[in-house]
Amino acid sequence: MSVLRMIYLALAIWGAIHPMYYFMKWFSEHGFSLGLMVEAWHANAASSGLVWDLTIAAIALTVWIIAEVSVRRNWLTLVAIPATFCIGVSCGLPLYLFLRTRPLD
Repeated sequence: MSVLRMIYLALAIWGAIHPMYYFMKWFSEHGFSLGLMVEAWHANAASSGLVWDLTIAAIALTVWIIAEVSVRRNWLTLVAIPATFCIGVSCGLPLYLFLRTRPLD
């Protein structure tokens, strides 16, 4: 495995674990309420801007993944889409890059 692929994998793992730590901490303090979490995401203009920034990035990544899959037929890379929306762009993007750079048969 190339150094670049190892970096992508490490970033995908870090991008999954680090944000989830904060989500789990928030859920343990406030209970599992997605509505309350969305409300917290829009607590002020700065956090709303960040939410929209990440939402647009997630949509752009999804469009890119689908466009690439339709050409390259690398179906495994589709797992980056649920990773992006369930965990975050910090996991989905490096995971996609890791899967995209694997040697194809």
